[in-house]
Amino acid sequence: MLDDLKILENSRLFAGIRVDEIQPMLSCLQAVERKYPRGAYIFHTGEEVRALALLVRGTAHIQKEDFWGNRSLLASLAAGDIFAEAYAMPGSGAMRSDVVAVESCTVLLMDVERVLSRCTNSCAFHARLTENLFALLAEKNRILARKADYLAQRTTRQRLLVYLSEQAQRAGSAEFTIPFNRQQLADFLSVERSAMSAELSRMQAEGLLETERSHFRLK
Repeated sequence: MLDDLKILENSRLFAGIRVDEIQPMLSCLQAVERKYPRGAYIFHTGEEVRALALLVRGTAHIQKEDFWGNRSLLASLAAGDIFAEAYAMPGSGAMRSDVVAVESCTVLLMDVERVLSRCTNSCAFHARLTENLFALLAEKNRILARKADYLAQRTTRQRLLVYLSEQAQRAGSAEFTIPFNRQQLADFLSVERSAMSAELSRMQAEGLLETERSHFRLK
């Protein structure tokens, strides 16, 4: 558990809170740790959620499938990311998407009412946790706005250009690795994989970029 506490200390949710403060805080939040094997569903569509979830180890995807099995990849989660918070809030209703472990995952589940309520001791670190949570929610809104920018583009090429340009800006380099394989990227951008792969090949032939698997170098 000590290793996990160090991971939590480095997460954005617990930023500014020391390891020796985190342990008693987890008891206050009635936190429980759960492990999920690769391919397991952490949350299902339609499930009622009452916990704020933090991915401690592993990678997971938030995805949605329609009646015919067509999948949309909404987000990729890495260690330190929070999720399901929108549905954990009182009166928010059931999950509208699935959360699936891409690899073995460790998840920390915290009682959302305990997170939002000040503890009886009015701990300074609890106030810091709440501030961090609202900062993360604001960041998630910005991420949703960016995805709306991708989907506003009419063609597969335009969606790729906007997405890859932003990844280069975030990396601070023309060379970067994205968190998706080809199918996942197609799902994320809501385009057909074959059409996207063909477009990437054309862009590479035109000298706009070089790519191998999830690695890109823009020119």
